[in-house]
Amino acid sequence: MKKDLGVLPALFPMPVLMVSTYGEDGKVDVMNAAWGQICDMDKIMLFLTETHKTVANIKHSKAFCVSLADKKHMDVADYYGIVSANRNPDKFEKSGYTAIKSERVNAPIIDEFPLVMECELSEIVETNDVFGIVGKIVNVKANEEVLNDKNKVDVTKLNALMFDQFQNGYYVVGEKAGQAWNAGVELSKK
Repeated sequence: MKKDLGVLPALFPMPVLMVSTYGEDGKVDVMNAAWGQICDMDKIMLFLTETHKTVANIKHSKAFCVSLADKKHMDVADYYGIVSANRNPDKFEKSGYTAIKSERVNAPIIDEFPLVMECELSEIVETNDVFGIVGKIVNVKANEEVLNDKNKVDVTKLNALMFDQFQNGYYVVGEKAGQAWNAGVELSKK
């Protein structure tokens, strides 16, 4: 029997996304954003609060990078979510991580995270209920150690973090349960 839990964001897993930008002053900013998703083959949408420093930076630079946080870098990924750049403009420098300017967009790539999407601002969606930033993915980079022998990302090597909104935990994704577009084939024949 199911029990009523009330209204809550009951979606799991949620990716732990590191959104990196340059401010008007050229400073690197990185925020931890769990509310984001692929919305087309070459687009990602981030659902952010408009008051974030990251949002102002994206509006200014028209670009951003989105990295997947991994287990190895969980402490710094969490730090990027705890500390606001509006109140702590030097938060990136304090993390000790390395920013490399993207060759494709006006945004920094955080070298320590294993996978990054370089994005141009495509549009801002603003309604009474939603504030979202749509980015056009112009390139994806991945560290060689998370690739298989066909240069495809191997999620068992990626150790990507997932956010649990029920208990505020981080989990690692990696065990393969089945093959998409194959697991349901037998049922489709009925």
